[in-house]
Amino acid sequence: MCLAIPGKLISIDENIEPAFRTGKVSFDGVVREVNLSMVPEACINEYVLVHVGTAIGMIEEEEAKKVFDFLKQNGEMDEIHETEKPVE
Repeated sequence: MCLAIPGKLISIDENIEPAFRTGKVSFDGVVREVNLSMVPEACINEYVLVHVGTAIGMIEEEEAKKVFDFLKQNGEMDEIHETEKPVE
């Protein structure tokens, strides 16, 4: 089963072609570089659903927080924190 994880968009790299737009997304404090080409409407401080490094949709903040709470309760956020690596 595939799972998309909600994350908060904290920055956008606007210096490249829109088809290749990327940004930094925070997943409970773990920041990853994410491809934003499928969500051209996404803005900083909004929540996106990320699957395999690509934002595939948008999600409301309240719903994103519910998903985070569920994942935390089930220990699913542990893997994100275990694989944490610094983003330059």
